[in-house]
Amino acid sequence: MPEIRPTFSEIGRGFAAYLAPPSPDVIRFTVGQPDFDTPEPVVQSAVDALHQGETAYTRSQGSVSLCEAVSKHLKSLNIDSNPDDVVVTPGCKQALLYALMTTISPGDEVLLLAPAWPSYDGMIRIFGGVPVHVPVSRPSYHPDFEALEASVTARTKAIMLNSPNNPTGAVYTPEEIEKMASFAEKHDLWIIDDMIYSTLVWTDHDYTSPINQSGGENRTITIGGWSKGWAMTGWRMGWITGPSEFMEAVKTCQTSAATHIPTFLMNAGEVALELSEETQQMADSFANRRMVMHAGLNSLPGVKAPEPEGAFYILADVSETGMSDIEFADRALAEARVQLIPGSLMQGGAGLVRLSYATSLENIHEGIERLNVWLSSIM
Repeated sequence: MPEIRPTFSEIGRGFAAYLAPPSPDVIRFTVGQPDFDTPEPVVQSAVDALHQGETAYTRSQGSVSLCEAVSKHLKSLNIDSNPDDVVVTPGCKQALLYALMTTISPGDEVLLLAPAWPSYDGMIRIFGGVPVHVPVSRPSYHPDFEALEASVTARTKAIMLNSPNNPTGAVYTPEEIEKMASFAEKHDLWIIDDMIYSTLVWTDHDYTSPINQSGGENRTITIGGWSKGWAMTGWRMGWITGPSEFMEAVKTCQTSAATHIPTFLMNAGEVALELSEETQQMADSFANRRMVMHAGLNSLPGVKAPEPEGAFYILADVSETGMSDIEFADRALAEARVQLIPGSLMQGGAGLVRLSYATSLENIHEGIERLNVWLSSIM
């Protein structure tokens, strides 16, 4: 058999080992997806499109009306984008792949704010790039600009932003985003802005795009999608937009790699972006759950967690329990029947565990109680 490219034997699979569905008696704090059904008007729109025969090839970047709907949605977040420079992709991950495919060459470095979602690391390595994990400030998990400056080299090509953040739950301030744009301009870097959680913000400042900051205009690549804010993870619908010249390259990627998303989903994507009541109900529910889980975690012996600011994750410090994060996660599953993610699966995450509160309040209360009984019995 011919040789497989060696790179793939060196790339991890992120949280996969801790995302396997456990037995029914286990409380899962692992899965990063809303526990809501996709809103019915969205589902019905897709069903109607199938019955109407919308199953043939169509415009590669997405229908004109869908790209206009994405552009309108981004405008509501103070992001100006030309609908002609919007490409709707088979998921946000595919959009991230396109961004890296078109901006980095083998040996180029990409700055990640660590601990970072592990898929970024793997994606960068796929294209021969070098992920550079830059520690964030603790315990806030906000950017450390001195560490960023110290990490820049002649090979640095881009910086990856994710705010609201997975796994930390941090939402970067407008002042931090302004500094990030200036930093990128100073070093002539692309800014790849993964704003998939932009509708889930619990701070007194909203999600802020670097595209509106001085220096950020012609270097910001905006990536998002329907998965998190609209409970559409399995629909695999994302978007990407950026400077026109860059987007011409992305269109080439889409045409060559995927053609387009399923035709019968396009109108459903438009319907979703018009919803407000359903998405606000989901967001309000997550906002309530995060307070319950945050209070519960900080009541556990040996566990500390900053208040999460967005998305639906908490990154808790378990070092005072005397266990490594791997041991903590493994024992929590075996002894407390609670599943969570050990931080060591991400560079810079040692001593931390990630928990998702995208689950019911009943599960949150039960899971915290199980952890409390377990930890109280061994400490």
